[in-house]
This record gives sequence, C-alpha cells and structure tokens, in this order.
Amino acid sequence: MSVDPPVTPLPAAIAAAIPAAILDAVRRADPSWQPHLLEGLEAVAAAHPAYLPALAADDYLPTGQRLFAAFALPLPAVRYVLVGEGPYPRAESATGVCFMDGAVGLLWSDTGLSKPVNKATSLRNFLKMLLVADGQLRAGATGAAALAPVAANALAGGAIQTLAQLQHNLTGHGFLLLNAALVFRPHVPPVVEARAWLPFLQTVLAALAGSGAKLVLWGKIAEQLKQLPECAMLEQISSEHPYNLSFIDHAGMQQLFGPMQLLRASPAQPR
Repeated sequence: MSVDPPVTPLPAAIAAAIPAAILDAVRRADPSWQPHLLEGLEAVAAAHPAYLPALAADDYLPTGQRLFAAFALPLPAVRYVLVGEGPYPRAESATGVCFMDGAVGLLWSDTGLSKPVNKATSLRNFLKMLLVADGQLRAGATGAAALAPVAANALAGGAIQTLAQLQHNLTGHGFLLLNAALVFRPHVPPVVEARAWLPFLQTVLAALAGSGAKLVLWGKIAEQLKQLPECAMLEQISSEHPYNLSFIDHAGMQQLFGPMQLLRASPAQPR
C-alpha cells in the first residue's frame, strides 16, 4: 500500500494569509511550481488582503480544487505561456486549463466538428485556425460544407480524435495553458478578476525569466500582462481572443501553431 508523503508545514505567515482550500489546490500542482505559486498567492494577499478569503468563501469555477490545474506541466518543460481570458462559465466546462472545455470529448462528427466543440466558441475557432494553417481549409471558407470532408478524413485515421489528445499535444510542445483570471464568478467582471491575479501572474513570469519561454497573449484582458516589467523578459506574440472569428485567419497564430501539427495523432497519445 502506497503512503502519501508528509506535507511540509508552511510558515505561519503564509498559512494565515492564504485560505486552506487554496493551499490544498497548490499542493495538487507539480512540485517544481509549488514554491512559486505560494509566492504568487502571497503577492495577491499583500496587494488585496480581502481577495483570497472572499474567494474561498464564494462559489467559483473551476471546481474540484483545479484552480492550478495548468501547473501540472513541470516548470522546466515550459516553452510557451499561453494566456487566455478566464475559465468557461459552465461547471462542466471549466477545467483550470486555458480553453480546454471539460464538456468536450470527441472533436469530430459526421458533418464536421462535434456539437460540444461548436458550443465552445474559442476551441472551435482554434481548431479552424489549425485547419487553415495546415491547408485543410481555405481562409474565409470554414463553414459546415467545407468542414464535412475534413472531418471525414479525420475520422478515417491519422488525426487526433479527442480534446484530451489535443491537450496532450499542446503540453508536449511545452504550452502552459493559463488564464488571465484563474477563476470565474458570475457576479465579478472578468477584467476585475484578472486585475486581482496580476501579482500572481507576475510571479509566474518571473519564475520563467531566462528560460527562453515565449508569451502568447489572447485578447485584451490577457494583454494587461504587458504592464508587468517581467513581461518584457519574454518574447511576446499577441492576437485577438479566439472567440472572435477573425482569429481563424490570424497570420501570426497560423505561423506559430501550424508547424506543430497539433491535429496529428501519435501512438503515445491518450484516448
């Protein structure tokens, strides 16, 4: 029978400033990140003392202690930091990982993209951008009629079939999939929520200084990070948020993601 390793006691100042439920979420992250996450939460507590206690007492997404789920990727493996806006506003969809919709299983249907993908606007447009970058779709012609033969080819083999496989490919390329606001609450505007998390993200970026990691910013809320001095230490690539149709034709995103062949299946991928 395996035994969990003992939990190292935290300094009293940290334990007092950060609610226990949030500390428990930190312990679920990769060990390489845990000291930096604690430092970031201390920075949030110093800047906005009431924020974390109020959050812990409130209902927020993601549920299931997945607040820091993106940090399952070890720090030394990070090559890109992709920053979106915030969690999906649905409990079954919010996973703690940027634009990975937990309600999505299969990516394809007989007529194109699956219904759950079409409901997840950002994910849908991201997939269409990948297909345009790969030459499987033409810019400006990404509707149902054009998608049907692409989906048929994907279902026939050689392409990933599930969202889990897409996430596997992204993390395999070193993507830390974050949101500018780590939580969603219906009564708090995302831009306000994101502002509270800036000190935390500042610590995350500082941990990556000198690593060569690139920062990919999606949308105006994510671009708030540009006010942080640590942001200047990383190469930056920006675009509109993927919920905009224009994202599909963004040349910079096509140039970044196209060569990665993220839709291609490999034997090591999860089902």
